[in-house]
Amino acid sequence: MSVEGKQPPPAPRERPVSLLVPTWTKTSIALLYDEGSENAYDVRLKLTKEVLTIQKQDVVCTSGSNHSANHRTVTLRRQPIGGLGLSIKGGAEHKVPVVISKIFKDQSADQTGMLFIGDAVMQVNGINVENATHEEVVHLLRNAGDEVTITVQYLREAPSFLKLPLGSPGPSSDHSSGASSPLFDSGLHLNGNSSNTAPSSPSSPIANEPKYEKRWLDTLSVPLSMARISRYKAGTEKLRSNAFEVLALDGVSTGILQFYTAQESADWLRAVSANISDLTLQNMKMANKCCSPCDQVVHMGWVNEKLQGTDSSQTFKHKFLALKGSSFYIFNTPPVSTLDWVRAEKIYNLCEVLFKVHKFWLTDDCWLQANLYLGIQDFDFEDQRPYCFSVMVGHGKSHFFNVELGSELAVWEKSFQRATFMEVQRTGSKTYMCSWQGEMLCFTVDFALGFTCFDSKTKNVLWRFKFSQLKGSSDDGKTRVKLLFQNLDTKQIETKELEFQDLTAVLHCIHSFIAAKVASVDPVFIDSQSIARKYMYSN
Repeated sequence: MSVEGKQPPPAPRERPVSLLVPTWTKTSIALLYDEGSENAYDVRLKLTKEVLTIQKQDVVCTSGSNHSANHRTVTLRRQPIGGLGLSIKGGAEHKVPVVISKIFKDQSADQTGMLFIGDAVMQVNGINVENATHEEVVHLLRNAGDEVTITVQYLREAPSFLKLPLGSPGPSSDHSSGASSPLFDSGLHLNGNSSNTAPSSPSSPIANEPKYEKRWLDTLSVPLSMARISRYKAGTEKLRSNAFEVLALDGVSTGILQFYTAQESADWLRAVSANISDLTLQNMKMANKCCSPCDQVVHMGWVNEKLQGTDSSQTFKHKFLALKGSSFYIFNTPPVSTLDWVRAEKIYNLCEVLFKVHKFWLTDDCWLQANLYLGIQDFDFEDQRPYCFSVMVGHGKSHFFNVELGSELAVWEKSFQRATFMEVQRTGSKTYMCSWQGEMLCFTVDFALGFTCFDSKTKNVLWRFKFSQLKGSSDDGKTRVKLLFQNLDTKQIETKELEFQDLTAVLHCIHSFIAAKVASVDPVFIDSQSIARKYMYSN
């Protein structure tokens, strides 16, 4: 029985979290979804600062003899009113065991104190029924006489549809027809074929017999430090309905956690994400103790990167990004030691990359394409994921990412700005080799002076302009760029044409220095250009 449904509505709009986030402690019931069998099992989740624990119900012996709770043999006395006092579901024909689905209060099964909803029936009067059909077990129980001895074992992973709360109403069965559905209750609280009609003594626990209780027991603990969250079906672009998976750094997975409502799913997603972010902040602080002041980690975390130019059915792959010192890092796995930082898959200079928000979810059917930086050609990514951004790098290449929450997108945007501005101010200037009409030149972008072009051999300055004098630019998309400057004396536009080996890196550097200059003069203006954060704060 599949619990997958249509895609959930977007989670309520939340304000972006900062790097310092509150720690959530949370407990509630959820479902653990098995994609193979398409069944869901009841579990209880316990969230603490550092761990997400999954608990499953089991029956444990609480007093009396040291009996195992795995197999319990119980004798029931059929009552004139109420019969055995239980109902069953399931059967071998549906590849599920016969399970006690209801126990009626103060009737025979309830009075033993040894039977529980979720118990699988293993034997009836010594007859093995583990592979029996629903009708075969119903027949045995109805015709077993006034005393019925059954052996049961609690099924920790019984599909949730086989269980009903104690005393809950269920569909009635027409026993006169002789037919029962294995997915509906067969009401054995009704009288079977009893050999007499005299009242029997009620079933009750014997004083020396062990006592049992149903309890939630820890079955899996997933550490949240450097853990990641996935809301998508493996190998597809389909968002899970009210569900997600948490995967630890060592690969241990919670499995697919399914929630009853979109609101509950969104609450748990935010809570787990907040605790992961908090632990990531602690890891950053530890890493920064070993780094110089100019090489600090500004932000890091998991994202999904779009695979480009492949025919693979898996179009996104998880990656770990970090902004540290002068560099933007892309890892396959998080760096856990100082040596790991040199083992990154890709390393780029922050001044030579350009961060760009692409998409975030507004409503069920409405996407907003956010072009934060004018003059940069857009990319046509046909994806169905919300909260997307790209990082454009040298030679016209780019990386395209998505994150799980809108708040994460806002934090990445802010962190890229902060890390880039800090690097610009630390560096002060960057110089690139260029040429024009066969002459080898040097082009410098300086935070204080603006733009300077000088002869690479003689070092003679050919021209110099302030940032404010740049009025426009155009390029051929390959190597050549025209920079349009206004002469302060004549007010005329002067065109300076240059050729670079990596034009994209130079244009990104110009953008970084100008943005940092504007931010140093008017920080509010930079914040006002953030469509992602504007959206997150809109409500």
